[in-house]
Amino acid sequence: MFIAPKGCGKTHLAKAYKDLLFQKDDKGTVKRFIELNCATVKNIKQLCDTVFIRYMQEEYTVLFDECHMMKDDVTAALLTICNPNPDNANTLVTDEHRLNFDFSRQTFMFATTEAHKVFHALMDRCERVDLEEYTHEEMGRIVALNLKGVKFDNGLLARIASTLRSNARKAQQMAGHITNYLSFMRKKDFTYIDWELLSDELSIYPLGVNQNELNVLRKLEGKTNASLTYLSAATNMSKCSLQKDIELYLQKHDLMEISTAGRNITPRGKEFLKMMDTESEEIKMAA
Repeated sequence: MFIAPKGCGKTHLAKAYKDLLFQKDDKGTVKRFIELNCATVKNIKQLCDTVFIRYMQEEYTVLFDECHMMKDDVTAALLTICNPNPDNANTLVTDEHRLNFDFSRQTFMFATTEAHKVFHALMDRCERVDLEEYTHEEMGRIVALNLKGVKFDNGLLARIASTLRSNARKAQQMAGHITNYLSFMRKKDFTYIDWELLSDELSIYPLGVNQNELNVLRKLEGKTNASLTYLSAATNMSKCSLQKDIELYLQKHDLMEISTAGRNITPRGKEFLKMMDTESEEIKMAA
């Protein structure tokens, strides 16, 4: 069971791990790899027909991605399957089939961003692997690995990494933006000036704060002990979206705080807005 926030490489790690799972023919043949998004699996019958029966004669690995979205009957069936006997095997009996599983031939892997939504008994049947967030140094290396031959100003990769929210997928996307920029500019070195131009064009803010998060900070700047209802009305965002998508990240970076009295911008949040205003004025003056 691979657990990590979005973009931290759960699926990539699972695919890398499956390459180590060879068939028993000693020829170094990699097992068939089947990736399923659990949101698309409607019921256990569909899973049996499309995977278990279709590949029953083969050795295979199944990755159940976003497994917190698994339907109840699928979860119930997997609870049975993933409780092997001393021979590391088990049998699933359905209305239509009797399916045998041999975990020396089949491997099940699960991945989720929301471990608390995974049925506890299924979690107990798995080896849990919690992935740590990438450091800024690691994020910088990911960007650089996708931009071989590009020369960066000293310290620039660290600055770029600080805007990527510890998300490896965003690092790859950023590498794509830089590639397109350098191709358009017909150059192979990326400087601080280039970064400022690209950041302005793509609205990339310090810490990777997005426009909606910036709007929330603006609303809090002139309000004391703001309620969630107030923020929802002021930003036209749902309460759930504010709590899950906005407030967690702002709290993580100490830009806002939540108490029983309400929501407030922190001293660091005020400094952040002041810095944003200063940069905006400098850009206007330069223009």
